[in-house]
Amino acid sequence: MVSYLQIENVTKSFGDLVLFKDISFLLLKDKKIALIASNGTGKSTLFNLISGRDSPDSGFIKFHKAISIGFLEQEPKLDESKTLLEQLLSLSGDMIGSIKEYEESIHSEDHVRIQKAIEQMDFHRAWDYEEKIKQILSRLKLDDFNKKVSTLSGGERKRLALANVLINQPDLLILDEPTNHLDLEMIEWLETYLKNNISTLIIITHDRYFLDRVCNEIIEIDNKTLYHYHGNYSYYLEKRSERVQNEQENVEKAKNLMRKELDWIRRQPKARGTKAKYRVDAFEDLKEKASQTRNEKSINLNIQGTRLGTKILEIKNLSKHFGSRIILDDFSYNFNRNEKIGIVGNNGTGKSTLLNLICGNMPADSGTIDTGETVKYGYYKQEGIKFNEQQRVIDVMTDIAEVVMLGNGIKVPVSYFMNLFLFPPGMQYSYVYKLSGGERRRLYLMTILIKNPNFLILDEPTNDLDIQTLNVLEDYLASFNGCVLIVSHDRFFMDKVVDHIFVFQGEGLIKDFPGNYSDYREFMDEKEKSDNLMIRNEKKSETSKQTKKESNKKGTFKEKKELEDLTVEIALLEDERKTLETEISSGLLSNDELMKKSHRFSEVLEQVNHKTDRWMELSESKRV
Repeated sequence: MVSYLQIENVTKSFGDLVLFKDISFLLLKDKKIALIASNGTGKSTLFNLISGRDSPDSGFIKFHKAISIGFLEQEPKLDESKTLLEQLLSLSGDMIGSIKEYEESIHSEDHVRIQKAIEQMDFHRAWDYEEKIKQILSRLKLDDFNKKVSTLSGGERKRLALANVLINQPDLLILDEPTNHLDLEMIEWLETYLKNNISTLIIITHDRYFLDRVCNEIIEIDNKTLYHYHGNYSYYLEKRSERVQNEQENVEKAKNLMRKELDWIRRQPKARGTKAKYRVDAFEDLKEKASQTRNEKSINLNIQGTRLGTKILEIKNLSKHFGSRIILDDFSYNFNRNEKIGIVGNNGTGKSTLLNLICGNMPADSGTIDTGETVKYGYYKQEGIKFNEQQRVIDVMTDIAEVVMLGNGIKVPVSYFMNLFLFPPGMQYSYVYKLSGGERRRLYLMTILIKNPNFLILDEPTNDLDIQTLNVLEDYLASFNGCVLIVSHDRFFMDKVVDHIFVFQGEGLIKDFPGNYSDYREFMDEKEKSDNLMIRNEKKSETSKQTKKESNKKGTFKEKKELEDLTVEIALLEDERKTLETEISSGLLSNDELMKKSHRFSEVLEQVNHKTDRWMELSESKRV
């Protein structure tokens, strides 16, 4: 099988921090690989090496020469002066090149060039390509094709960059967190698109449903080493568990053997040392193996929350508009103790607006929000907070509190609390600017939880968090002794945490669905099937009635005469079409003649189709 990407003995470090050492793997044609690792252990760095934005300390990275590559960057480079459609039509690629050549050749007087351009358009099947671009933009909720790139939001830019790499259908697609800034509908469309249209893929994503449904291989960076799993995410979980258990058993065996060898070495006379040098060397190998530890880091989020009273949060007749756009329309809800509610809906339907209204960050147009006296909000915003880059990590925390109250009532220093959050002492005294994106999000989460809230409002908390952190956060939220309101596009996360869902349907309408996201998706799929079946049955019934009605009518003399005339006219038009086809393909026409004949050819085709439809209508209805 063809190798599209070869990584051989690659090592990368930053100062004393070694991210990975001597890692190797092949990306073969038709494989869809996901890269998994804890935050700060080298995922983005490896992607930078693959994309050529950085170079390894040793080893090499090599692509197959004859393939096209599409790379989705976190910070896409776009032409600010172009519209969305112009941006995509300005890309390179054989298909887009053939479209450009055809458009330019039409305005030239070079008949040979026009003919070649038509052949290239046929070869690349490019005639409907512009329509395909519009379809992808629409799926990614970029419906205003003439909108300037300079006016796009950050999320829209990321979606346009995603459209950029999808349009050309490259041989190898490299995606770094493609589901960020996509709503659930877009994510599900992207899953289907990648499965059906892209054969070879390497991706970083923390969306576990996405991993399970799209990827057929998993690569994990763990303890500076790379592990390869030939299966989807479910297979990876099973095999990784077996690997970790085997490693722990091997370390225990090595420790037991080392004790015996140590006893043997201590009992040997010094004069015999040279006779058993091989055994001393073997002891050193055992010593190294026995010293290995399986550092399965975990986050203990056992934090004491403030007690909730009887009254929590009452929303009555809440409405919010932005100009003519309806965001909330007469929404009411009373929150109960320990409720976990998820919020889903398309981008722009008002999910974040509701959170900001609850926290008092913006006024409502009408209605009331009545918050209980004991409620203490912890609001995790999608955009996060801006840290002082030159501040030490521990100082960020001590500016808020010196000690933290754990769930068992014990007070601990903030440094101990940070250690539970995977910030060991060496990292605590490092500077903020050295943190990865996921480590910053984890630090931001700590600044929320250290204040002991009893009502958590989380707006896209899963962005940039690694899978390990997500697992522990899910367990913590499931047992959290307070209310939780979550906006998230991570379906796996929502399924594990929430009791029911607010579905934002647009135009200010919010539906309370009694179940998690998978329950809701299944309900909607069944509803769609039922609706489609009903529509088909209605159409069949209407067609049957119409056919019966028409069959009872006699054709008039005028209709019979029309059918006879159409038969003759269609035959004459077909003869003209064949003649025009021969003339256009002859290569003997001047440029003006070619344009006139091509125009007439289009007219003839249109007339044939129109007259044939009428002929079928008259003949099949049995009226004549």
